[in-house]
Amino acid sequence: MSIASVTAVVIFAVVYAAIVSERIDRVVAAWFGAAALLISGILTWQEALSAIDFNTIGLLLGMMILVAILKPSGLFEQLALWMVALSRGRPFLLLPLLGLLTGIISAFLDNVTTVLLIAPLTIQVARLLRLPIFPFLFTEVFASNIGGTATLIGDPPNIMIGSSASLSFNAFLTNNGPIIFLILLVTLAITLFLFHDQLVLQKGADTQLLRKNAIDDRTLVVEGVVVLALVITGFVLHEKLHLMPAVVALAGATLLLLLHPRSAVSDVVHDVEWPTLLFFVGLFVVVGGLVKTGTIRALAQALLAFTGGAPAWTTMAVLFVSGIASAFVDNIPFVATMIPLIQALGQGEGASPQALEPLWWALSLGACLGGNGTLIGASANVVTAGLAAREGEVITFMRFTRFGFPLMMITLLLAALYLWLRYL
Repeated sequence: MSIASVTAVVIFAVVYAAIVSERIDRVVAAWFGAAALLISGILTWQEALSAIDFNTIGLLLGMMILVAILKPSGLFEQLALWMVALSRGRPFLLLPLLGLLTGIISAFLDNVTTVLLIAPLTIQVARLLRLPIFPFLFTEVFASNIGGTATLIGDPPNIMIGSSASLSFNAFLTNNGPIIFLILLVTLAITLFLFHDQLVLQKGADTQLLRKNAIDDRTLVVEGVVVLALVITGFVLHEKLHLMPAVVALAGATLLLLLHPRSAVSDVVHDVEWPTLLFFVGLFVVVGGLVKTGTIRALAQALLAFTGGAPAWTTMAVLFVSGIASAFVDNIPFVATMIPLIQALGQGEGASPQALEPLWWALSLGACLGGNGTLIGASANVVTAGLAAREGEVITFMRFTRFGFPLMMITLLLAALYLWLRYL
């Protein structure tokens, strides 16, 4: 290896270790790595800019703005209340209904936003009905990470994969959608089995929430639903319209701001997750250093040597390595590393874009589903645990992992069977 390659690997390893340890803010870690690559001369300024995937950044920004504008309307809280009313407060029905709602919303919003909207109301419902909080929050975390796997916009790793591999919204929906729907149903059935003895309505339960109306701004709700419908339509048709998904999302955000000028731009901008966007920028540059120095190509060749180049074994290796690794490390930097590796696999002799397709779906399914394995596997898990802690419900790493890791492995096995039967 050249000095540049060794330097790029050391910088990446330091950044990754800092992100995993959580002793240093991940934004600071990523930007430190980007600065180190620029100062060392491994990347030029233009090369660093070229490494940033602005389609991913723009798509995330547009969806964050849409959610920030809609949040005060009460739309998402009302959807959850309808699930409560539909179950008539019966826990055995309420658990899967809230899980199903979380999975569906996560397919069209990012999973962190979804749990931020649904989890606080779930805690309130559980308190009023005198039910344990953990079974509901555990189910919603799983559903959010599973549902987000179904579409291009549901989980950041999918946005990164879709942008890098030129995979459309429809491609994700038709390839990941069928197995994700099945996995979600299986997961809800298993969680019902795991927690059935805790889903008993206690005496003195307060059902007043069944009659509550959470809608605070009906005009904003109507405007928001119309714009969201237009945005989703734009995602479906973006190839025919010759528009990048980022353009569709940003156009939708701008339209909603024009329709609802009462939303103060300063408030909307404040609600955008800027640390997440800045983290992506720095991370793309750090991975760009590995790509330029040829490190990613060397990893691809090692993977091919390990699997013998057989498409089936390579696909299974990507799925399970992605899944298990994503249970213990943040799936975003992991996917950022894997994307150029898979691209390098496609540059081998006799390779074709069609041969890479199962690898992209294996990476998507593995990284997104693997996040359910432990409490630190996905951002939605950590956020939900924080919300629970504020209410006095401590969700420890071991408590979550005891249920989460075996269930995550079941979902990976279902995904492996699906990939094998459909593509291999």
